[in-house]
Amino acid sequence: MPLMSTEPRGKQETWMGVAPGTEQGLWATMQRDGSKKTAVEQPPSVRAAELRQLLNRASHAYYVLQAPILADEVYDRLYRELQDLERAFPELVAADSPTQRVGEAPAPGFGSVRHRVPLYSLENAFDATDMAAWEGRWQKLAPTAEPAYVCELKMDGIALALSYEHGVLVRGTTRGDGLEGEDITSNVRAIRSIPLRLQIEPPPPWLEVRGEVFLAWAQFAELNRDKDIPFANPRNAVAGTLRQLDARIVAERRPEFVAYEWHGPEGPATHTAGLAWLAALGFPVEPHTQVCPDLTAVQRFYDRWQTERHALPYATDGIVIKVEDLAVRSQVGFTQKFPRWAIAWKYPAEEVPTQLQGLTVQVGRTGALTPVAELAPVRLAGTTVTRATLTRRSPGGVGRAHRGYGGGA
Repeated sequence: MPLMSTEPRGKQETWMGVAPGTEQGLWATMQRDGSKKTAVEQPPSVRAAELRQLLNRASHAYYVLQAPILADEVYDRLYRELQDLERAFPELVAADSPTQRVGEAPAPGFGSVRHRVPLYSLENAFDATDMAAWEGRWQKLAPTAEPAYVCELKMDGIALALSYEHGVLVRGTTRGDGLEGEDITSNVRAIRSIPLRLQIEPPPPWLEVRGEVFLAWAQFAELNRDKDIPFANPRNAVAGTLRQLDARIVAERRPEFVAYEWHGPEGPATHTAGLAWLAALGFPVEPHTQVCPDLTAVQRFYDRWQTERHALPYATDGIVIKVEDLAVRSQVGFTQKFPRWAIAWKYPAEEVPTQLQGLTVQVGRTGALTPVAELAPVRLAGTTVTRATLTRRSPGGVGRAHRGYGGGA
């Protein structure tokens, strides 16, 4: 018997009352007018597990699939019911409970954690010549392999490593030096698009998921409206967000996450199949991924998105190209810094002319003075720029900005 209809406009809802210190709870299916339809005794532990499952599924539908399955008021009522259960029975609080996404008090600091699997950075390419050289290097190690590639848009965010044990999120870590990173689990739990429990039964004994945390343009603009000294770009903003000691601030800023790699005892044999598997587990994945049979097709993908990326709701700074076949990846391996089977082809830095309308000086909380250029509004990298922090100065310490039209903002 289902707990409740997942149709927001249904006629039934589920509620529960728990008396502290009792071993049994009572849940009942209620009509909208409040009259009781059925009543069944049920252990609180069973009801709590059902609520966790339902609320996590509803959260995934809302934040990842963007297809809500519960009305907001129904979700809130079930969430409060779970809170009441966990207060009455503290032993029922679980790591995958949605009530544990945001803590009540700031964390004392971030410890260092060693990655189970090193989190490598990517080699950069800047033109077709670089790409051809990269292809030649990996093909020397796998001369019979078919050069099939997967192209993804490169989110301009911060890399994150997620660790799951028996399906439950246990740790979220920054890249750090690739071998060790900072444990920011409390902040990771506050990112709604990251599942607290994998949507698979039975789950693997362990799974490492790698991806990117980013701020959409809308969240970035909203955040900068409230700052005396604005963040320079969404990447800086999300980096500062992840280092907040209070996870409630992270939740307020609403960063997002996309998954793009995994490591574990099991998984698909190709990258595209792996992305579909990650999506089935509950992770958002980059929706514009494309399989390209050769570098000519990669070039077309790169050229297309150099223009179309400006219409996206988030910042991108290039594309990532990966060998599709995971067996070939194992064959070509890694250098000390990079995987040989992947590379980032970066887009050139953008420059647009605008008019300098004035110069102001802002005083930070520590008393530091920061010169700020007031600019005529101009579109740059997907957002409207009206102000810019000035950091480059002449040897004499005087800024080179002049009132009137000038170089790129």
